[in-house]
Amino acid sequence: MSIYKRLEELQITLPPVATPAAAYVPFAQTGNLVFLSGHISKKNGQAWTGQFGKNIQTEEGKAAARAVAIDLLGTLHAAVGDLNKVKRIVKVMSLVNSTSEFTEQHLVTNGCSELLGQVFGDAGAHARSAFGVAQLPMGACVEIELIAELI
Repeated sequence: MSIYKRLEELQITLPPVATPAAAYVPFAQTGNLVFLSGHISKKNGQAWTGQFGKNIQTEEGKAAARAVAIDLLGTLHAAVGDLNKVKRIVKVMSLVNSTSEFTEQHLVTNGCSELLGQVFGDAGAHARSAFGVAQLPMGACVEIELIAELI
């Protein structure tokens, strides 16, 4: 099944690539690997803010991580021109804005990982890191970067 058909079934419209907020590019390709810069969580076009363990809960964070995954897919589409060229998602790195007491960064990040699995099937299974950090740009609750391998 086409990746775009899966996205349609999931009622996902790919967003355009966001303009970088600092001195970097949204993606870089070397050989058959594409590296996507970190994307922060957004809600209604603004940074989705909050700190886990203080004023945001795991389930809302999962939704924020899923929203980041959708933005990442939009950037990946722009980078490669056709998501059907993605052989597999290799790695996801997630930064979760959290207090030192919060220990569910892995569950927050599942929002991204689960969507990648729904979209790419077995090719969406990836290696992953999920870190708790003291703060993220613009107070965002989640930032995620991704590495994909192309056919």
